[in-house]
Amino acid sequence: MEYKWTVLSVTTVGIFMATLDASIVVVGLPTIIEDLDTSLFAGIWVITGYRLMITILLVTIGRFADILGRVKMYNAGFAIFTIGSVLCSLSPTGELLVLSRLVQGFGAALLFVNSMAIVVDAFPASELGTAIGINQMAINAGTMVGYTLSGILIGFFGWRSIFWLNVPVGLFGTIWAHRRLKELYTRMRGERFDFLGAILFSSALTAILLALTVGDLRSIATQILMVAGVILFLLFIAHEMRTDHPLMDFSLFRVRLFTAGNFASLLNGFAFAALAFELTLYLQLVKGYTPFQTGISLIPMDFALIIIGPIGGRLSDKYGARGLSTLGLAITSCALVLFGTFSVDTTEAYIGVALALAGFGVGLFRSPNASSVMGSVPA
Repeated sequence: MEYKWTVLSVTTVGIFMATLDASIVVVGLPTIIEDLDTSLFAGIWVITGYRLMITILLVTIGRFADILGRVKMYNAGFAIFTIGSVLCSLSPTGELLVLSRLVQGFGAALLFVNSMAIVVDAFPASELGTAIGINQMAINAGTMVGYTLSGILIGFFGWRSIFWLNVPVGLFGTIWAHRRLKELYTRMRGERFDFLGAILFSSALTAILLALTVGDLRSIATQILMVAGVILFLLFIAHEMRTDHPLMDFSLFRVRLFTAGNFASLLNGFAFAALAFELTLYLQLVKGYTPFQTGISLIPMDFALIIIGPIGGRLSDKYGARGLSTLGLAITSCALVLFGTFSVDTTEAYIGVALALAGFGVGLFRSPNASSVMGSVPA
């Protein structure tokens, strides 16, 4: 096998598992809370803690990878993710499960940051869209399949099986990545790591996300937390503009494709990121489905995402990203309009069509957009 395809296969497995575990807990959350006899607060943080670790560490890990090497950190991510999965499987209380998810989230952040960068290093520009399309397919599939797979696994084997599933895959991936991946990227020499920037960035995001996800925005404490987060973020920007070795290089935002692509991705995230979570609540609380039935019902969206991801990437190599990304967002918007008409009497066929349309639109947007962003900046 050519090395570039080895890279793509290794990173696709890693990124699939990392995104899978961002969503796989959602359907089973009521079962986890009941079985561990824990609070709703702890249950929410089983989901939030994992996502929080990924969010606050992305930029920090990316900078470390530029200095120390991407493959080394990717391999460490596979190992840490697997250890975190074992700890989650064995957790006897809700509090220990939250701590275990933080470990798992740290490993997932290492996989997220370095996966696409390693792919970009290995593929020529003429094939980059196809490669990133397949990588994005894994991200899309992991996110959506998590909702489907969790309902099936919990129905047959209990909630701990959703974490045990990661262990053999993680062990295989750790060994495979260590043996097959090699560092093609020339590491930065003489660069210092911006520890103050990392602290400001992580603290700012943590405060803002805590205020948004845990507190009541009408309370004084939550408002103080939000204001503190915004102030810390402004301090981070001011610090980054002055330091010689910034954690986040703001000069990249002078690149039009980089800025536009990231902004479009942000808006798409606002529109779509919570959709699957809302759908699981709708299907279980409104339609009265079991977790197993809910998982099966989401298959049309899973299938469309998996199919269109590589196709969108391939088309972007040939025709460019702008038109495909725009069309993908337009199709997603149409799907959201259909979701807005759901009621207790909505038929399964109507739900299935709306789900497939959403999967098609998101898949068509993400691959070309990611290819455009990654191809627009220096290594």
